[in-house]
Amino acid sequence: MRIGILGNGEMADALGTGWARAGHEVVAGSRSGDVGLREAARSGTDAVLLALPYEAAVGVVTELEDVLRGRVLIDCTNPVGGPDFTLRTAGGPSAAERIAAAPTAHVVKAFNLCHVDVWRLTPPVFDGRPLAVPLCGDDYFALCVVRRLARDLGCEPLNAGGLDRAGLVEATAALLIGLWVGEGADAQAIAPPMAFAGPRG
Repeated sequence: MRIGILGNGEMADALGTGWARAGHEVVAGSRSGDVGLREAARSGTDAVLLALPYEAAVGVVTELEDVLRGRVLIDCTNPVGGPDFTLRTAGGPSAAERIAAAPTAHVVKAFNLCHVDVWRLTPPVFDGRPLAVPLCGDDYFALCVVRRLARDLGCEPLNAGGLDRAGLVEATAALLIGLWVGEGADAQAIAPPMAFAGPRG
């Protein structure tokens, strides 16, 4: 696949390196680099990763609306900030929904729950269990593309619902960051094993 990445920070590098290792053609761009944002977006004929600070995300996708039209746009931003790791979009709409309102791209929320060091693992497997990546989106084809990209990193994609549920994933990120970074707690310990998660069906 041909993947364009908007941004040249650590998340852009970690995810882009993983996808290039899997055989994809990856072009990352920024406002100040040799490759610009528009050029990177044009290169992402199969998918575009939005790996910019949340504060810049909506403005950039609005600016690139003509290029992003019809593209698969992966949103890994986290609208979290401040000393208390506050969710800046509390009350809605979510960051992903705000981003989706700007261009006519097919937005999928993914890859926002883990620190960049996790995405540098090859693969991210813990105690024999691949990392699970929740995906939120409304377009079937876009979700299929992002599922493949998650598997290409050695992860297991999970269906987390439509884009209207992206706010739950973003709020989960705020909670986990607050526990991991703010409290130094093992946030993984808050979820019981599947066998104890309650009745199904």
